[in-house]
Amino acid sequence: MDYLSRTKRQYWIVLFVCFLIYNALIVGLWLLLHSLGSHFHVANDIALLICSVFGLLLMIVFSSIISKYLIEPLKAIWQLILHISPSGVAVPAPNIDSLKTGRELVANLAMQVYQLTAVAGQYGTKAADSELNNNFVANKLPLPLFILDSGETIIYANIAASDYIGTPVKDLTGKNFYMVMDMSFPSESTLDKWLKDVKANTATASMSWERVRLNVLDNHPTRLFDLAAFYNKDNPQNYETMLVLFDHTKQYSQDDQAVSFVALSVHELRTPLTLLRGYIEAFEEELGNEMNPDLKDFMQKMGATAQQLNAFVNNILNVARVDNDQLQLSLHEEKWDSIVESAITNIALRAKVRGIKLESHIEPGLPTVGVDRLSIYEVLNNLIDNAIKYSNDSKVIKIDAHLTHEGMIETTVQDFGVGISPNIMSNLFTKFYRDHRNRSQIGGTGLGLYLSKAIVSAHGGNIWVRSTLGQGSIFGFTLKPYTMLAEEIKNSDNKDIVRGAHGWIKNHSLYRR
Repeated sequence: MDYLSRTKRQYWIVLFVCFLIYNALIVGLWLLLHSLGSHFHVANDIALLICSVFGLLLMIVFSSIISKYLIEPLKAIWQLILHISPSGVAVPAPNIDSLKTGRELVANLAMQVYQLTAVAGQYGTKAADSELNNNFVANKLPLPLFILDSGETIIYANIAASDYIGTPVKDLTGKNFYMVMDMSFPSESTLDKWLKDVKANTATASMSWERVRLNVLDNHPTRLFDLAAFYNKDNPQNYETMLVLFDHTKQYSQDDQAVSFVALSVHELRTPLTLLRGYIEAFEEELGNEMNPDLKDFMQKMGATAQQLNAFVNNILNVARVDNDQLQLSLHEEKWDSIVESAITNIALRAKVRGIKLESHIEPGLPTVGVDRLSIYEVLNNLIDNAIKYSNDSKVIKIDAHLTHEGMIETTVQDFGVGISPNIMSNLFTKFYRDHRNRSQIGGTGLGLYLSKAIVSAHGGNIWVRSTLGQGSIFGFTLKPYTMLAEEIKNSDNKDIVRGAHGWIKNHSLYRR
């Protein structure tokens, strides 16, 4: 049956009838006006004007009717295509029986489209399965590749992924990704948190992580790698997340070994450094009144340098302990104002040598905190020391401690120096990271903030930064009052709260079943 010819004939009939009625109405109106003109003396010009206006209005009406008849079949086909497309647009199937013209043609086309869709879907599923499991080009990719569905189940893992984690491909496919990959991240930004966020807020997204650690069972060597992820919501084949691993085990292991080696070497400095500080203090006590101003200034600078060197040694040793998960904190009830004042007193000499004044404001009546005194003291020391280094020509540093609306004790250290560029803020608490703009002018290891974050997190608090380039920075952290930690002591066999400080954050979804 030639449905196209039938539709053309229907269109021809509709157009012919419309033009016939149009011309008949115009002629009828002209004859009526001519008849009235002979009785009421209506001029031919007026009659012609009336016919023209009436013809224009009539043309608008007929154009609307004709366009409706012409566009209805096309609209039905458009609606049909959108209805079966995988785009996710919610369009209902067209009501073909309501069509006045082209109904047979549209019905036939709809049947053909539905058949093609069914065949393509069947073929596509078989082809996709065959492609993924047999001859998928990604099997030739030298990088480990995983493809996950919407439930984080592994749909595909290439040969490189199988070799990388020491598990056969058949044992990977169909397993939950987090049950296969025991990954730890160097910050709170993990794959699990990222996926939860993008699934709730976006259709497509990409992300990358550096220095991810893979802990593999059965004596398989630990892997260190960078991870890249691509997310595509409602993918027609359900290939929702693609993960690619870039191995840097050798490079990152060398970095960790370098820290361990430096820590071992630095450890030998503790004894002579302790002696040096003791001698400086003895000289100041015994000879302080006899020294001239130049010698006093010289001794103060020596004392400040010795303190700075001692802080450097402590940072190196504690970072090594953090990386090896050997740094344990013993939390006790302490008065926070006394800890802050002690830290300010200890570092005041370094500030004085630089001509900087430390201004403190501690809110009266702060509740006691549960802290490891030595480690939290190191956090304060690192933040104030950084403020001194980056104060530039500013001569004031403000230290504030207060109670937040959430009942946490918050401490801030504010300088008015060089500030921090917004594009590097996210890297500040990363190990070894230093701003390339001033690393040559200002000394440091890039470990202080990394260590401070690990220690504050182990205390159950949070560390943050706000900064404006050229105007200074505010670093702050929160601690829980001791009353919030009392339940942990009640449920513990020990009188102390013991926690480990580590820089690796696991995917919480690892424990999902």
